[in-house]
Amino acid sequence: MFAYVVRRVLATIPVMGLVALFVFSLLYLAPGDPAAVIAGDQATPQDVERIRASLGLDRPYLVRFGEWFFRILQGDLGLSIFTNLPVTTMIAQRIEPTLSLMILTLILAISIAVPMGVIAAWKQGTLIDRAVMGFAVLGFSVPVFVVGYVLAYIFALELDWLPVQGYTPFARGFVPWLQNLILPAIALGGVYIALIARITRATMLEVLQQDYIRTARAKGANQSSILFLHALKNAAVPIVTVIGIGIALLIGGAVVTESVFAIPGLGRLTVDAILRRDYPVIQGVVLLFSFVYVLVNLAIDLAYTLFDPRIRY
Repeated sequence: MFAYVVRRVLATIPVMGLVALFVFSLLYLAPGDPAAVIAGDQATPQDVERIRASLGLDRPYLVRFGEWFFRILQGDLGLSIFTNLPVTTMIAQRIEPTLSLMILTLILAISIAVPMGVIAAWKQGTLIDRAVMGFAVLGFSVPVFVVGYVLAYIFALELDWLPVQGYTPFARGFVPWLQNLILPAIALGGVYIALIARITRATMLEVLQQDYIRTARAKGANQSSILFLHALKNAAVPIVTVIGIGIALLIGGAVVTESVFAIPGLGRLTVDAILRRDYPVIQGVVLLFSFVYVLVNLAIDLAYTLFDPRIRY
């Protein structure tokens, strides 16, 4: 077990190195001259050269990457071109809303989607199964921003039950925090719920056909224990896998959701940085999201050992 954990942790090091290389290369992969784009149409050649020097574009690629990577290891993501603030400070100011939104979405999605998939598999071919699959198709088909606008119109503008936009820090109270995030979490979690529900149903259908399930039924085990104790545990590996993969959906969807509901999180920060061509901020946020995704997948790999001991070897 310990050797497996060590191998998986060590395997993430080259992956993170490649991620850092790609994120740094975003500055060079952008079309046109980044310095000229940032300077604007009215800039003088001296302004362009000054920005080029501040970005390090006048130095060799490998030298610049080495210096940047060394600063990254020290926790320095550079300075914003427009605000002149450290990128780490700007991320720290925006991370709570995004983290809150993603955690709440995860909780809602898992607590809703897994029971939906289990019940759909149990009631295969019935109206309940068709309803769950219909919801899954709808969840995949409707874009996040459309769901967000519909929810905001119904529950915020028409019924006046919840705020239209904004964010209340958790320190000011759980209820105001939840009121601001429940609609964005539902909008963001629609696709995620559909994905987990479909995979849960498909995996459960396969597991429910196994001999040990028939044996449990023959021994008189009640249906809930068969579904949630015997079948779900053995179907957990594919479900956990898709939960980990779906983190990418949450990261991408958070950018759109925060824009729709005016949440001052990392998604809004990313959009603003892209519009202003603030490359240090773009690099910092993308690097953070990439590392989080790599670490989540590492945690998913380690979680496999809890459900299938054979994976430890």
